[in-house]
Amino acid sequence: MTTFLWILWPALRISAALFFLLTTASAASGGDRVTGRAFATRSEVLARHGMAATSQPLATQAALEILRAGGNAVDAAIAANAVLGVVEPTGSGLGGDLFALVWSPETQRLHGLNASGRSPKSLTREWFLEEGFDRIPAHGPLPVSVPGCVDGWFTLHDRFGRLPMDRILAPAIRIAREGFPVTELIAYYWQRSAPRLSKYPGFREQMTFDGRGPRKGEIWKNPNLGRTLELLAKEGRDEFYRGGIAHRIADYMQANGGFLRYEDLAEHHSEWVEPVSTSYRGVELWELPPNGQGIAALQILNILEAYDFSQIDFGSPEHLHLFIEAKKLAFEDRAKFYGDPAFCDVPLDELISKDYAAQRRQRIGDRASRRLAAGNPGLEEGDTVYLTTADEEGWMVSLIQSNYRGMGSGMTPPGLGFVLQDRGELFSLEADQCNSYEPGKRPFHTIIPAFLTKNGRPWVSFGVMGGAMQPQGHAQIVMNLVDFGMNLQEAGDAPRIRHQGSSQPTGERMEDGGIVTLESGFDYETVRALMMRGHRVQFSHGPYGGYQAILLDPDTGVLVGASESRKDGQAAGY
Repeated sequence: MTTFLWILWPALRISAALFFLLTTASAASGGDRVTGRAFATRSEVLARHGMAATSQPLATQAALEILRAGGNAVDAAIAANAVLGVVEPTGSGLGGDLFALVWSPETQRLHGLNASGRSPKSLTREWFLEEGFDRIPAHGPLPVSVPGCVDGWFTLHDRFGRLPMDRILAPAIRIAREGFPVTELIAYYWQRSAPRLSKYPGFREQMTFDGRGPRKGEIWKNPNLGRTLELLAKEGRDEFYRGGIAHRIADYMQANGGFLRYEDLAEHHSEWVEPVSTSYRGVELWELPPNGQGIAALQILNILEAYDFSQIDFGSPEHLHLFIEAKKLAFEDRAKFYGDPAFCDVPLDELISKDYAAQRRQRIGDRASRRLAAGNPGLEEGDTVYLTTADEEGWMVSLIQSNYRGMGSGMTPPGLGFVLQDRGELFSLEADQCNSYEPGKRPFHTIIPAFLTKNGRPWVSFGVMGGAMQPQGHAQIVMNLVDFGMNLQEAGDAPRIRHQGSSQPTGERMEDGGIVTLESGFDYETVRALMMRGHRVQFSHGPYGGYQAILLDPDTGVLVGASESRKDGQAAGY
């Protein structure tokens, strides 16, 4: 018997090696494609007249319906976002905030909209401290800030829209009333949120089946939300901020221990802001200025621009090490300087300058840096929807919208069909910080839309949702397109890097250098090389964001769409 096994042992070893290779290849990709890179999940979508890319197919189809009806990309984006509030309440809804970048063919430039809400004026930092809080809770009435989404829709529409709002909101109203089969990933997150949030007034009754989230394929109807959308279509944004909906929200919050008042809603307004940019090897990346974190992506790319990535392979230890170290430097500044510019002086021009990047770059060595600025651990979190639309006239929209922490605070006003956001959790309760809590202030925001131009012309509208992953994802998409020559779909399908700061501060700074999590598409030799450089590398399930993108071919005018294989999304055109 021993002799028999000894004779067979070489064959067994070969079979085991082949099994390992086959199973790891299968894990990296479900099938072998004839074209494109091995990790690509599908081809790009190509069309001439219109394109939409969202995180749920019904929202994508609603956008195309509006485009075919004569609407422009702005109308289509609003329609898609409204549908997502119905079909993906795990990341979006009327109770949340919104940011957008719009390329106008009429003005030949980008326009930026900050539609984020402010903190209640009747709540103070001192109240939290007197009540014994060391940070703002994640759920319930205390983190609720003014929802900016609806005002964002109407502000976009008033300036750039074409079709009437009742036509734009019609697909969302129809789906809310008739119901829809819940898709796989949305069902997963819904079922995770429902037990945690069902204790808050109105959530169980309006957002669950007797306390549980719907399963994949179950039909979900939300007639309350359908009626709310009908009111908005008929009465306009003032119904939400000054009318019956505003009074219902305010009365509900006051009755349930909240501080959001009618006056907070009545005084809310979105702001048109100037987008900011940096150049990266001849391409301009555009982001919105704080209170969001978009400029972190600009800072990362400014630092990395000095390295010759034509000589550094994608997925190599050098690629990942340089990216991680640049991210750490940008996020140090994120912890210190990002906040509402109406309340603090954000040194914006300096932070995104090439000279500043050169100074910061000197801190990158061959080994992982260990010292990081301490920040609010909540800044790592977030579930969001990102969508983009484009039309044949040249309008392109990059839009992101969120409740924060998936389904938001859990606070669900009666009869309205949506959950109020908990974005106020992101304020700091420490004194004299850029993001310290103050009444009537916009919190630090994780959600950021992005846009790329070439030679002053529109090129790519894109985003990568998911908390602190977003600026890291933006920088990686740009590098994939520019440095590594990927197409639009491959740039999103490529395995991603996520660095997270430790939540265990030592004094004012962190000493462990944080944690690197990598998707399974990276070679183990790269993982081992990173560990040898001092990085703490771990596996993490699912924090790598959700990508959607549209590219305008400058030579042919063809629209190219890409959607996230990690989500339930779809890119489609006509």
